[in-house]
Amino acid sequence: MDADEQPPYQSWLESFTSSLGGMAGTVHLRRGGALELVAALNIPPPVVNAVRVVPSGKGMAGIALATGEPVQTCNLQTDESGHVQPAARAVPGGAAVALPVLDAAGEVRAVVGIAFPHEGELTAEMTRAMMVAAAALPPDSL
Repeated sequence: MDADEQPPYQSWLESFTSSLGGMAGTVHLRRGGALELVAALNIPPPVVNAVRVVPSGKGMAGIALATGEPVQTCNLQTDESGHVQPAARAVPGGAAVALPVLDAAGEVRAVVGIAFPHEGELTAEMTRAMMVAAAALPPDSL
C-alpha cells in the first residue's frame, strides 16, 4: 500500500493534541499483542526509539492496551507508580494520559498518548471527553 493511502495519523495527532491544550503526544496501533508507534509529536528521538513497539502491560500505553482503561500520571518527571518508563521522563511534560481507542467489538485497536505542560490530576470528566475525542482516530487500514 502506498504511504499516501495510509490514514493521516500525524496530522490527526497534531490536531488532537492542539485541541486539548497538550504539548506532546503519540499514536500507537495494536499489532497482535503489542502496540506499534505510527505518529509522534514533540517526543525526543530517544523516546521515539524506546516506544516504537510497546508490549502489552509495559508503560502507560501498554497498561492501557492490557486493561482497556485510561492510564494517567500527574507528572511524567516525578511519577513513582511504575507506570512511566524511564525513557518517558525525557518528554518535557507534566500531566499525561494514555487513552485506549476501542473498536466496535470493544477491543483496544490503538492507544493515544497526550502530555500537558502543567502537572496535576486530570478529572474524570476531562478524561471521558478525551476518550470521546480519541475515538475519532482514523481506522487502521492494515
